[in-house]
Amino acid sequence: MGEDREPRQATFGNNGELETDRDPEASTETDFGEPKAANETDGGYNRYAVSSLLQKAVRRSDEELAAWAAWELARSGYAWNLWDRLNLYVVEDLQAGDRIALTIERYEKLATERWDEAGWKGRLCAIHAALAAARAPSTREAANADEYFRKVAAVRANAYEQGEEPAVDFPAGNLEPGGTYDAIFDGHTGEGARLERGKRFFKTRGARVGPEGEADLSARWQRLSMVLDEIEFSEKEITHALEAVEPESLWDEPDSLE
Repeated sequence: MGEDREPRQATFGNNGELETDRDPEASTETDFGEPKAANETDGGYNRYAVSSLLQKAVRRSDEELAAWAAWELARSGYAWNLWDRLNLYVVEDLQAGDRIALTIERYEKLATERWDEAGWKGRLCAIHAALAAARAPSTREAANADEYFRKVAAVRANAYEQGEEPAVDFPAGNLEPGGTYDAIFDGHTGEGARLERGKRFFKTRGARVGPEGEADLSARWQRLSMVLDEIEFSEKEITHALEAVEPESLWDEPDSLE
């Protein structure tokens, strides 16, 4: 998105310093008729402060502040900064799977490809996108997960160097056939292939879904497919293959389905 745009032309701030961050077509004066300093908005604010306000407003679901901050950045020649930040919030501050990512992308395309970013339509897009972000479920789950996993990796590496067991480990622990996650070692993996785990293992263990299980029509197709297969699946195998994977026993599988 923002990375594909043409580079900003260099301009000079009121102290003669070189500035490349502000749109060269933006106003060079504040609302008070004073020359704008580097990184200053039309309202006389530092654009880094406004950008930070936007992010915190999105996190705290403050719609009015989010809308104003987006409007201030867009009208001041910092729309590129606004869109970069809003796209960052999609992955840093909003709940996974929320449709807000597509909404923000659409508003950005309208503002940057169809209309003038700082013009009336561009500003409306900025406000709409900021409001959508502020109204979306907020969470830092991805950032928290990344930070936690990185620290666990460091603990594991340090323990390895010391020849010790790590105090904490990744959720997967040791991935070995016969362990907690034995179902992952079907014929699509090297270990599963060496164990000669073919279609029977995959259909009865590796292909199971949860927590609701297959929908009625899909379950019907799966049952009929297994009945018609060249492999003679037992009724117990077919029933197990169609059973939903329960949340409290995600990785439990019977030792035998005979």
